[in-house]
Amino acid sequence: MATAFLPTPPVPETVSLPQNVEAEAAMLGAMMIDNRLADDLIDRLDADHFFEPLHGRIFSAIKTLRGNDMLASPVTLRPMFEQDAGMRELGGPAYLAQLTGSGAGLIGARQFAKQIYDLAMLRTLVTVGRGLVDRAMDTSEEVNPRAQIEAAEEELYKVASDGATESQTKSFLQAAKTTLKMAEVALNSGGHISGITTGIESINTKIGGMHRSDLMILAGRPGMGKTSLATNIAFNAARRWMRDMADGIDPERSLGAKVAFFSLEMSADQLAGRVLSEQARINSDVLRSGKISRHEFQALATTAAELENLPLFIDDTANLSIASLHTRARRLQRRHNNQLGLIIVDYLQLLSGSAKSSGDGRVQEISEISRGLKGVAKDLNVPVMALSQLSRAVEQREDKRPLLSDLRESGSIEQDADMVMFVYREDYYLNMAQPEIPSANSPAGVQDKHAQWSEHLSRVDGLAELIIAKQRHGSTGKVMLKFEPHITRFSDVVVGGGGGGY
Repeated sequence: MATAFLPTPPVPETVSLPQNVEAEAAMLGAMMIDNRLADDLIDRLDADHFFEPLHGRIFSAIKTLRGNDMLASPVTLRPMFEQDAGMRELGGPAYLAQLTGSGAGLIGARQFAKQIYDLAMLRTLVTVGRGLVDRAMDTSEEVNPRAQIEAAEEELYKVASDGATESQTKSFLQAAKTTLKMAEVALNSGGHISGITTGIESINTKIGGMHRSDLMILAGRPGMGKTSLATNIAFNAARRWMRDMADGIDPERSLGAKVAFFSLEMSADQLAGRVLSEQARINSDVLRSGKISRHEFQALATTAAELENLPLFIDDTANLSIASLHTRARRLQRRHNNQLGLIIVDYLQLLSGSAKSSGDGRVQEISEISRGLKGVAKDLNVPVMALSQLSRAVEQREDKRPLLSDLRESGSIEQDADMVMFVYREDYYLNMAQPEIPSANSPAGVQDKHAQWSEHLSRVDGLAELIIAKQRHGSTGKVMLKFEPHITRFSDVVVGGGGGGY
């Protein structure tokens, strides 16, 4: 379906907008003479693309008739225009027959359609340009040139995104080639990953990596480690890309990715501090408090030097709208030669929707945001991982493992997502529910309760569950992970030594 353009603005009589009414008339005449042409052209244009409003209404009527598998001709269209004021100005429904009076349009109908579309794009550019000038000249409200630039970029992108009038339908061969390319990547990786690596072997095995155009939701209650896991994954993917490029691997075959991290909660330096703390294995509390030894500082500096070319780009702008995030991601994609391979958003509820959706309530706004994030994933053809809060209902249950129904504020998050993952740490809740520490004089019941608690904690301490609650392209289930809170690091649970691979 062709994109809808902005309405044509009123202009002074001395200014003529780009248009070719004769081409519109010839094409409509050809469509009524040969309905096969109509079937070919109705998905390439919309009524808004016609400069003459009456021509747009005739086009819509032809489209309606053909959609109902009815003949579209001056005779069948006539009843639909008996009361049309614009048609009366041109002599009434007889104008429809006049359009078919010349068969010249039969030869060039497709070229006319392309020209009509291109001229509509030019008129829309005029509208965008005038709007940009008007907003830039108006200083009666808050002056925010950056917001105006982003709004203009978004409007221009809407014009350009569907710039081709050809069908976007893929043949089976084209779709099959994409599937074969994914299978080749999986084969070369050892048979278990066809997308971008998470850097954690057990997760890769379960989900097959992070796949292009997928929206992944990573959710959990506060304290579970959502941001830590997302940061780990971002770093692992970026480091794999850096290593693959150093090894001369074709970017198309790399399991890594250049990563954009939109951090709406933490600042860029805090996020970088987490990465350095994890990689240098320095306690993050020590780093924050400044009680760092000379040896630890040296390790930190060495790690920072090794990672100076890490393709991890952090945008910590607060109060981003979904439209602004889309614009910034697209700009970053252009700047890096379309090699941006992963986008992470921390977190979804801190984004804002449009003013209209905000006025309709928070549920509608969250719905717009989740649809917008899926749109970013499809538009840029990259996986998007969005972190999400969970409702407090989790805390009211005895079993505090999250469920899909716990996703906060909107069921559309579950609907729009290709994958929903929950981070759950039982040791967190056990530590919060530590029973009374028994003394030598405590009753046997108190001592037994504490002993049971201590034994339970020893079994789950340092472990986390990644619960795959929804996976559109695979099975659900859970993955056990090791979590080191002092360096905010998740990794594979390894039995008998060794370590997870990248």
